[in-house]
Amino acid sequence: MTAISFQAAAILTGAPLGGEGWLQVGELGLALGLSACIGLEREIRQKNAGLRTHTLVGLGAALFMLVSKYGFSDVIETQRIVLDPSRMAAQIVSGIGFIGAGLIFVRRDSVRGLTTAASVWVTAAIGSAAGAGLPILAAVAAGAYLVIVALAFPALTRRLPRSATAVSSLRIRYLDGRGVLRRLLQAATSAGFTIDEVSADPVGRPAASGPGPQTRDGKPFVEVTLQVHGKQPVSELAAVLSGIDDVDIVRLNDANAVSD
Repeated sequence: MTAISFQAAAILTGAPLGGEGWLQVGELGLALGLSACIGLEREIRQKNAGLRTHTLVGLGAALFMLVSKYGFSDVIETQRIVLDPSRMAAQIVSGIGFIGAGLIFVRRDSVRGLTTAASVWVTAAIGSAAGAGLPILAAVAAGAYLVIVALAFPALTRRLPRSATAVSSLRIRYLDGRGVLRRLLQAATSAGFTIDEVSADPVGRPAASGPGPQTRDGKPFVEVTLQVHGKQPVSELAAVLSGIDDVDIVRLNDANAVSD
């Protein structure tokens, strides 16, 4: 049998030739499919790291593992060179932290991106398992991720007792000179909320909350930020404040909301 026909027979039977065969292609495809499932869930939720990011992370992790397992067969000699594929897995664990760190944002008392960073980390682990030849573990881990993030756990989180001390932020734009701030504070305290901090932008500054008219009937808009906490859902307070006359926009940052 010639060298070419031997290579063809090896590929058709799935036997690895220098670490390449249908088995390795299947492991790479498994990593791609499972990582894409996780990325699709993040894409639907419109997170910063979505379908493409998660798919690439899982695919890359699997490829690293395959290279570590099979990529050095041409230079390894029995009794002389020892291969340790686990070293590549350790490097993936530490290296993926750089991507995760870039997804976490801290703004005042609010931290965003923790779940997305964790999902990228888990995706790398799933890709590594697929590349290492552990398809059942990779599939179970992907299913567990979907249960934790998309199915059972979000509903459970919404049923947990809310923190009465967590500080939420309300950014409100309203017409100046109408006594609106006084009404906002009265409505918040009447609803059982404690106001921790009040800060306002100077009159005439462009609204930071987005485009829109800066005046109405010759009166400029003012933006005020209320830091509040209470036992009731802050979304209910936002709805009450939105109904006050001369209030234009209410934007909410709920500290008790389900994290991303």
